[in-house]
Amino acid sequence: VGRTILIVTPALAVACFMMGVSESIILLGFILYILRLFGQGMLTHISLTAMGRWYSAQRGRAVSVAVVGHQGGEAILPIIFVFALYVMGWRETWIVSAFVLLVIALPLTYFLMRQSRVPGFAEAAIASGQMDRDWSRAEVMRDPMFYGLLVAVLAPSFIGTTLFFHQDYLIELRGWDKLQFSYSFTLLAVMTFGFALIAGQLVDRFTAVKLLPVFLVPLAASCFAMWAIEPIWGSFVFMGLMGISYGFSSTLFGALWPEVYGTKHLGAIRAITIAFMVFGTALGPGLTGYLIDYGVSYPLQIFTMGIYCLAASAVMLFVSRRITHRKMAEPIA
Repeated sequence: VGRTILIVTPALAVACFMMGVSESIILLGFILYILRLFGQGMLTHISLTAMGRWYSAQRGRAVSVAVVGHQGGEAILPIIFVFALYVMGWRETWIVSAFVLLVIALPLTYFLMRQSRVPGFAEAAIASGQMDRDWSRAEVMRDPMFYGLLVAVLAPSFIGTTLFFHQDYLIELRGWDKLQFSYSFTLLAVMTFGFALIAGQLVDRFTAVKLLPVFLVPLAASCFAMWAIEPIWGSFVFMGLMGISYGFSSTLFGALWPEVYGTKHLGAIRAITIAFMVFGTALGPGLTGYLIDYGVSYPLQIFTMGIYCLAASAVMLFVSRRITHRKMAEPIA
């Protein structure tokens, strides 16, 4: 992990510096790609992979702390960046961001993550009751249960991105005030933050696999609320319920893959799941927009998303039992 930090952080700093000095529209596309790849993509991937590999007995709590840190950054850093824009200007802000990454973030992060904390054989065996085998990425791709898991794993990113992308259209349909609707995002953030921590406790107590059939139920209720409730207070019901599922899923996904497939190839396995999730977030808004243009009611589409969540939860009952049975049948390493 430490060596990866030495590659990713300087690359992100270079992208920030280029954003501040470049005047090429063609180069802008490449810069945005690098920012997304090494920032939101790689750094998030590194943190959740490290938490999944480094901790065993309390993996859920460890992942939830990392998730809360990520959400805290999403809440605080944009405010700091906007303030810096007014003080220094946008180009200077990007250049200073590169400086902060290289001078402060890089040495601090490397110092904290240079030492591997992967549990030893005895520690992991005590924590799990046995040493489960580590699946390779090729084995995971051939596992039917992996695609069963994706049925549920892709739902939050697909639905959330779709609804937020078309929020202006939804506000127009409902006749809501945009400022009042914006207040509901605070409730979303609070619920996501709180239930990410709660999910960490539950994962450690019940395991991530056993929580699979329930984490999409609040998201289903959220979709039904948005479909049925037309007054503005319905947006707060919608955001609150969505926050519950978002909090659960953010922690659950960090603990699920090492629990099911082991930790040796965790980075490669998580990379596959992230690729599928990115594809889902790209597909959702386009598909929904296409249906809207062809006269399919948007509230009806949201209702259908809720039905999908319930169907996925039913599938997770089967998948959860199969994975639990399989883990019990695997020989102790």
